[in-house]
Amino acid sequence: MFKYYLPFAVYTATVLAAGQNGTLKVPPCPDTASISFTTAVPNGDPCPKTQVNICYTDKSLELAFTAFNEINFYYNPSHQTNSNIWAYEAMEAFISKGSDDPQTYFEYEASPNNQTFNAFIYNPSREALPGQPMDHAFISSPFSDGFKVNTQLDKPNNIWRTKSTIPLALFNGGPEGSVWRMNFFRTVTGPDTFPKQQLCAWRNPGKANFHITPVFGVLSFE
Repeated sequence: MFKYYLPFAVYTATVLAAGQNGTLKVPPCPDTASISFTTAVPNGDPCPKTQVNICYTDKSLELAFTAFNEINFYYNPSHQTNSNIWAYEAMEAFISKGSDDPQTYFEYEASPNNQTFNAFIYNPSREALPGQPMDHAFISSPFSDGFKVNTQLDKPNNIWRTKSTIPLALFNGGPEGSVWRMNFFRTVTGPDTFPKQQLCAWRNPGKANFHITPVFGVLSFE
């Protein structure tokens, strides 16, 4: 088991979930902004609750994911950094600095066994359309680059949590006063349903496809 700490006071943020008006005001740490989601992609069926807390320092983005109502804690024990953890259970953040619908963005994922997926995504169609370019560039040594991840499985209470540090140098500098685009996701599966997954999202893309960037939420860093 991995120890997990969240030394943050909870910051009350405004979340508008309608249309493309999903917005979040993000404070500097130790306060955090918090969002949660309980709907599946694309049909809006009920999904296990997922919570994301986010704040920033002068050097990093700090993300804390909490997966509630977890049943299987399902992962591949052979997975390592940048394995296909998204095919099992994972919590995910798609991150882009700037206010435009992104064509390039950072995909970060963490799994119940404390493995991560770290890659810049090239998606010029903004929807990962068939026949259109789609590529990725891995961050191959994330922990040498300043990334951190710490995951805890709380099986008696059907919860798993992961706290991550993502260096701001990845995005050419700090966020204070800037606007970013992000979306947050969770994949749910188990031994009886794999490889079929339930896909859960903060901002529903309307398709079983997380790579639809116009629906990304708007985060303002204070």
